[in-house]
Amino acid sequence: MDWLDDRNKQRIVQELVPGKQITLAHIIASPGPILYEKLGLDPSIDYSRAAIGIMTVSPAETAIIMADVGMKAAAIDLGFVDRFSGSLIISGTVSEVEASEQAILNYVKDVLKYTVCDITRT
Repeated sequence: MDWLDDRNKQRIVQELVPGKQITLAHIIASPGPILYEKLGLDPSIDYSRAAIGIMTVSPAETAIIMADVGMKAAAIDLGFVDRFSGSLIISGTVSEVEASEQAILNYVKDVLKYTVCDITRT
């Protein structure tokens, strides 16, 4: 009667249905050199005027568009972009990173109609 036991089992189908949203937009002002090293960023940065910007988005492929918009908006360096996880890391001066992140948020909100979060800072 094993076939009766199989009929009572439930089959669960899981799907990922990501929202259209930026879930993190953060600026780290004056990060220590060790953080640059651990993130694999350019270690020759003038740390006294440097900043790191971190953003996450879903759907993840949007990170490619965000990198393009951010690089066109300010003279930032692209540290990392991952189209699979939706992560973006940029670096530059605090004002460059802030201008870049704000341009990204504006574009994604106004053109792509995503939900966006506020920029946070440490």
